[in-house]
Amino acid sequence: MTQTLTTGFTMTIGGKSVAGAGGFGVVNPATGQVFAEAPDCSREQLDQAMAAAKAAGVSWRKDEDARRGAIKQAADALLTHTEDLAEVLSAEQGKPLKAAAYEITETARWLAATADLELPRTVLQDDASAYAEVVHRPLGVVAAITPWNFPLLLAGWKLGPALLAGNTVVIKPSPFTPLSTLRLGEIVASVLPPGVVNAVSGGDDLGAWMTSHPAVRKISFTGSVPTGKAVAAAAAPDLKRYTLELGGNDAAIVLDDADVATVERGLFWGAFINNGQICAGIKRIYVPERLHDELVEALAARARSVRVGAGTEKGVQLGPIQNLPQFERVRGLVADALDNGAVAAAGGKPFDRDGYFFEPTILTGVAEGTRIVDEEQFGPALPVIPYRDLDDAVERANNTDYGLSGSVWSPDLDRAAEVAARFDSGTAFVNDHLALQPYLPFGGSKWSGVGVENGPWGLAEFTELQVIYRNRK
Repeated sequence: MTQTLTTGFTMTIGGKSVAGAGGFGVVNPATGQVFAEAPDCSREQLDQAMAAAKAAGVSWRKDEDARRGAIKQAADALLTHTEDLAEVLSAEQGKPLKAAAYEITETARWLAATADLELPRTVLQDDASAYAEVVHRPLGVVAAITPWNFPLLLAGWKLGPALLAGNTVVIKPSPFTPLSTLRLGEIVASVLPPGVVNAVSGGDDLGAWMTSHPAVRKISFTGSVPTGKAVAAAAAPDLKRYTLELGGNDAAIVLDDADVATVERGLFWGAFINNGQICAGIKRIYVPERLHDELVEALAARARSVRVGAGTEKGVQLGPIQNLPQFERVRGLVADALDNGAVAAAGGKPFDRDGYFFEPTILTGVAEGTRIVDEEQFGPALPVIPYRDLDDAVERANNTDYGLSGSVWSPDLDRAAEVAARFDSGTAFVNDHLALQPYLPFGGSKWSGVGVENGPWGLAEFTELQVIYRNRK
């Protein structure tokens, strides 16, 4: 498969396929080897993409019904390419083919659901003296910058509301996973007017050019906290609007009445889905002392049973870590924990094979003050921490710079909901984690980001309010 993927990737600018000014290698994380070349966008080509987006916006913003129909067409077009697009996504990202196909169908579902959202017009005054209403207007050109963990789904989270609101988009994927988004750009451009969506690829310099570009009025960024802070700084001189969806260090709290056999599966996959490479996944578990050993063994048994391998291998549940820097980070965090007294109940080291494969790891004997508890690991390693007092567990769960999500696990739903409401986080789950839907707002507090995505709240982030006032006197 890798031989058939080595060539033919182009950018989409103004509705046309455009080769890069140069190129850069894309690594298959299952082998650790370059398998394809992506186009490297020059500053001049970025200017062309921005000019195309700005010109297309003049007509695109005029017809809301036409925009809805076009977004649904884009969703349908995406579904027709599920199989071939899944192969590209699996090869560059590492996730199993089944998971890659699911990401594509979810992206289409998100686009279609967003197309049905309403752009409200609110009447504030309607009497003999005046008529006043508030409307939502498009901002203009949107710079959408996406990460490597869910490149297509998170592209859909940005494209759908940006386009429905009447904006046009220049989208840049992570240089670790550029290929599937370039294909997405081609597919979407086939059903949209030229210039409405432009897809470019490149490294950090390209991202910096985009966030400071004078044509851009809105930045939608998903990625790391340090880069998010740099995006905010770049937006400040021009007062660009921005939405930042950044990291998380989500805690799950198991209550003392929980049944381990009932909750362990949800806890495990809440942490290890996508090989732990998900911002809102479980990063720490707090469990009552009396349930600690039982839960650790249940999680460890599941970790040992999970099949890890290349995404193309039949029956694989988890693939490799996506890139070498992240692989080294996870390895370093686990080694640091073990050096400081932690015990690996399962895993604890890389697999002895090519590629960036790391054993699903359950750690015990860790607490705050250990890096893997205090920091976001973003990989297949999970610390399980005992507690005696629930109030103390909640305080420890909140004692982080992040505030994306959290979850509470108990058969007593009312009690669990009361505890969940104490999380300093954008979302608080009960007996679930990562139950994300197009109609639910998604965002976080503190370092987890600024603004929200999804639902009418996410749509509003791509608009600005305008008061239309008519004097009737």
